[in-house]
Formats: sequence, structure tokens, C-alpha cells
Amino acid sequence: MSLETETLQATPPTSTFEKLEEKQEFNWRECWYPVTFVQDLPTNRPHSFSLYDEPLVLFKDKDGQLICLADRCPHRTAKLSEGQIIDGKIECLYHGWQFGSDGQCLHIPQLPIDAKIPVNACVPSFKVVERQGMIWVWAGEKETAVDEIIPILPDLDKSGFVCADFILDLPYDQTYLVENVIDPAHVAISHNGTRGGGNRKNAQPLEMEVLENSVQGVKGRWRGANKSNEAWKYVDFVAPSLVLNTAYIEKKDWTFGLALYSIPLGKGRCRLLARGYRNFMTWGVKLRPRWLDHLNTNKILEQDLPLIAGQQAEIERLGRSLQELYLPLKTSDTLVIEFRKWLDKFGSSLPFYQGYSTWKNVENDELNSKPILLDRFSRHTLICSSCNRAYQVTNRVKQSCIGVAIALAAVAILADDSRIKIAAISLSIAAIVISVMAHTLKTRFERSYTRH
Repeated sequence: MSLETETLQATPPTSTFEKLEEKQEFNWRECWYPVTFVQDLPTNRPHSFSLYDEPLVLFKDKDGQLICLADRCPHRTAKLSEGQIIDGKIECLYHGWQFGSDGQCLHIPQLPIDAKIPVNACVPSFKVVERQGMIWVWAGEKETAVDEIIPILPDLDKSGFVCADFILDLPYDQTYLVENVIDPAHVAISHNGTRGGGNRKNAQPLEMEVLENSVQGVKGRWRGANKSNEAWKYVDFVAPSLVLNTAYIEKKDWTFGLALYSIPLGKGRCRLLARGYRNFMTWGVKLRPRWLDHLNTNKILEQDLPLIAGQQAEIERLGRSLQELYLPLKTSDTLVIEFRKWLDKFGSSLPFYQGYSTWKNVENDELNSKPILLDRFSRHTLICSSCNRAYQVTNRVKQSCIGVAIALAAVAILADDSRIKIAAISLSIAAIVISVMAHTLKTRFERSYTRH
């Protein structure tokens, strides 16, 4: 068979490997999950998110310590995230019940002064920590948390490295995001002509190798088959939340990495926290505004978004295994299939998943087969501090320029001096031009990229 048509063949593991794997189990509760970047955490108000459809809320107490609680008031189940932070306590907006760092109820306005707060008037709390500018939550019991297994990036603790961070909510399951970002073969086609993307002329068969498959995840490497001396690029899936792409130029001691963290918000929802880092040509990362970088990054991810959402909807509609539906190539899909097979091995504890030959709690509802693709504002701008500020500034500039243009037009109409008329008209036109430019930029924070 030619490389273009050769399909993947399952390679049976050695008997020793089988015995080791039989003793290993994956428990999604005994893991850390990334919530947001520290710089994107709202100040003085709660931040709501979810983990496998379990609503949670994040905030800081009066000492600046991170607190994570179940997003549910024990009084009448209202969402605490709709409330406010008062003296480091989160207050339910419905009846004013207030809760502290461990979820204990500290104040009930309707309770008589001499009455004790009910013992069960408390909220489940979760351990939350900050590492390398990211906020992490432990899904299990606080006492079982192991800080050492947070998948930080050792390179970021070295001098000379810089990083650029990006956050985005996506309308499909986390496993489909992982499949997408562990797949280098799609880049040349899907992201053709995009800055930092690909070029369809570079689409080619790939040499792909799986270096390790264990309960911790999958390690692999790849390179283009058309160039015999091309350096290997490495792709690691670190369960359950990280796909790490790395490349090295040893002669120059250059390192490039793209860490794609994610959190399963729920069925049909996940959050991507992308972190690009390197130790060369660092001036661009330092000088370029974060929001400007995000305009292009949004475009790249939005090129894949409708494809992946449609892919998931069709798989769920058909209700068949990926092994039946996929026609994988050894020269493009090796790592994708290895990841799906990892889910077959270790995904049984997950609330839901789609493996290669197995699946669990996957919906099959034709009425919901058309995915809801949210706009860029909802998916990104609202949760990104940099783009949110830029959006607000741009909107104010637009409104201000419109007001200035109207005022200057009135001056031109009322003025008797022709020189004042000309100056006012010129400035009014300039204000209109700036307003139009601001409006154009504003829409880039609101609307998704479309190919057509």
C-alpha cells in the first residue's frame, strides 16, 4: 500500500505492558483542572465555571486567597455566582446569605440574632491553587490533592522564556478539542494562509510515532515525510487537561512550545487555555498587545470550530463507534487514534466520553444535532481581560467620536467665519473616520470569522 492510503493497524502491546496497564486506573476526580489565567480572573466579583456540568464559583477572600465553592446556595439553590463579594465573603443575591472560604455560612439576614446558623447551611468547597499564572482546581476531596502533579511547564521557570496566553470557550466536548490539537495533519489545509497557521502546499504524509501510552497519557512525535532530515516535533497528551506541542533547534538552543490546556465544562462545552512560549525572538511577544494577538488566534480556532462541532453532531446522530466511522491513515492520524484508544482504556470513570471503539453517555438526539456556535464576544471577549478592556475602550472611542463629529458639524453650521467652518468640517470628517475605524475594530471582538 502507498503511504497515502495505508490505514492504521492496531499494534498489540507486550504481555508485560498489558499486565502493568491492567493494574492502572484513571480517576477524573483525582486530577487538577485549569480554570482561567490569573490575569483574566475578574476583580471584586465572582467567576462562574463548571466541571463536567457541575457548577462552580471562584473568588478571592479579603486576604487575596483563591476560593472555589459549589455554585449553589443551600437555601433555595440560587447561583452564588450571581451575587457579590462583601469583605471577602460571597453573598447570594436572592436573600443575602453569606459564605466564607470553606463554604461555611457566616450570615443569614433573616435569622433572629439569638438563633444559630444551621449546621447544614454550608456549600461544598474545593482546593484551588495558582501555578505559573494559571488557576487550578482539584476535583476530588481536598485532603487527596497532590500539588506536585499539576502539569506546569518547567521551561517557564527558566530565564529567557516568554509566553503568550489565550482563553476561549468552545461549543463541543473536550475530547474533540484534544483530538483537534493533537492532529498536526490538518494545519496545512484548515489554516491555509493564516498568520501562524499553515500553507496547503505543505500538506504531505507524516512520519508519526507513539513513544508511550500509559494512564498518564500519550507521548508521540512527528515530522514531514518529504524531508528526510526534518527535525522531530513532539506532541504529548498529559491526562486529563494538556496537549503539549514542542520543537527544538539544538544548534541554537532554541525551544518553542504550545501548551493547550483544557477543562471539560460539560456536555458539548469545554474551555481552552492556550499558552505559547519560547526563548528566541522574544521581543515580538513583549511588544505586541495581547488583544491584537488574540484577533488572529481567534481566527485560527474559528476556522476549525464549525468543522469540529459538526463532526461531533454527526457522530452523535449516527450513534456508531469511531472505529466504524473513521478511515484513519497511518501517515496523518496515528496520534488521534492513539488518544481515542487511551479513552477506551482509561475513560470508564469519566461522566461521558467518546473513545475509538467504546463510548459512555453520548447523546444521540437528532433534534439537537445542529450545534449552537456562539459568537466571539460570548466565547472569548467576555472572559478575556485584555480583549474586554480593548472592546470597552474601542466602544467609548466610537461613541465619543460620533458626539464630537455632531458637535463640530453644528459649529460649522453656526459659524460665520469660513476658516472656522472649514476647520470644523475637516475635524468632523476626521472624527467620523475614526468612529468608523473604531466600529470596525469593535466588530472584530464580537463576530466570529467565517470562510465565506
